[in-house]
Amino acid sequence: MKLIASLTLLAALAGCATVTPEPAPRPLYRDPTLDGAADVSLVFNRGLKRWEMFYTNRRATVRLDDPKDVTWVHATPIGIATTRDGNKWSFDSEAKFPAECTGVTLWAPEIQEFDGVYHLWLTIVPGVHKSWTGERRIEHLTSTDLRNWQCAGKADLGSPKVIDASVIRAPQGGYRMWFKDEAAGSKLKVADSPDLKTWIVRGQVSNLAGEGPTVFQFAGKWWLVADLWKGLLVLRSDDAQNWEEQPTRLLSDIGQHPTDRAKGQHPGVTVVDGRAYLFYFTHQSGEPEAKTDDHWHQRTVIQSAELTVKGGWLSVDRNAPPPDLRSAFKAR
Repeated sequence: MKLIASLTLLAALAGCATVTPEPAPRPLYRDPTLDGAADVSLVFNRGLKRWEMFYTNRRATVRLDDPKDVTWVHATPIGIATTRDGNKWSFDSEAKFPAECTGVTLWAPEIQEFDGVYHLWLTIVPGVHKSWTGERRIEHLTSTDLRNWQCAGKADLGSPKVIDASVIRAPQGGYRMWFKDEAAGSKLKVADSPDLKTWIVRGQVSNLAGEGPTVFQFAGKWWLVADLWKGLLVLRSDDAQNWEEQPTRLLSDIGQHPTDRAKGQHPGVTVVDGRAYLFYFTHQSGEPEAKTDDHWHQRTVIQSAELTVKGGWLSVDRNAPPPDLRSAFKAR
C-alpha cells in the first residue's frame, strides 16, 4: 500500500509540474542563402499540421558598386520557413506562383484563411530596377494547400503603385484591406470589398507616410501597426473603421542585443490563445561585421516579441528575452 501511495503522489506531482520557459532565439529566423528575410506572414498549414512563415527574401548577399543601386531588393522570391516546436524555424522552400499573374520581383506576402481557403495578397513589381521606380500592384491568389496557387485577380485600388496589403473580414460584413499607396505620398489607405474581387477605396487612415500595415484584433480592440521607418505607428479602434493614434511608437529605439541593434520594421502580428506575437525584421547595420563590410547592412533577420496592453495602448519590450513560442506555434 505504501508503494501504491508513493506512486500516486509522484504522478500527482508530475501532473503539477510546470514547463520551464524557453525563450525563442534571437534572431528568430535568418535565411540561409540570401540572408534577406523580411515582411513575414505566419499561417497554420492545416494539411501538414504545422505553422509556416512566408517572407520576402531580399538578395542581401548581392554586392553592387553603387550604394544607391537597389537591384538587390528586386528579383526577390518568397521564402517559406517552417517549425515543429514553435521556437526553431528552418528554411523549407521557395514559394511557386503562376507566372501569368506574378513576376520576377515579389514582395510582402499577406496570407489569410477564409472558409477553408488560403488567400494570398502579393505585391508584384514587374522587372528589376536600380532605383525605387516602376509599377507596383497587388495580386490576389488562392490555394487549398499553401503550395499550389491559382490567380484570383488583381486588386484594383485606383493607383499604379500600391504595395503591402493587410486584409481582414470586416466587422460590418465583407472584407477590408489596408495598403500603401506610393503614388499618394506613401500614405496608408483602406478599401472595402463584398467578395474579395471588387474593391472600393475609402481614403487614408493616417496623414503619416508609412508601409507594411498589419491589422488584428486583440484585447477587445482592433489594432493597426505600420512601419514609419522610425518606429512603428499604432492605431486602435472599436470597429476597424474609426481610429485613434497611439502617442508613442513601438521599436523606435535601438535594441541592446546582437542582431537586434536597429529599428524594427515591417511588422506582422499573429494572435494565438489571446496573446499577440509581433514579428519584425531588422537590418544588420549595427553589427560588428558592418564595420568591415560596407554591404553588411543589406542583411535582414526576423525577430519576435510579445505585445501587451498598458494604459490602453500597445507596449513591447524588445530587450526582454524573446517569448517562448512553443505552446502557440508548435505542430499539432
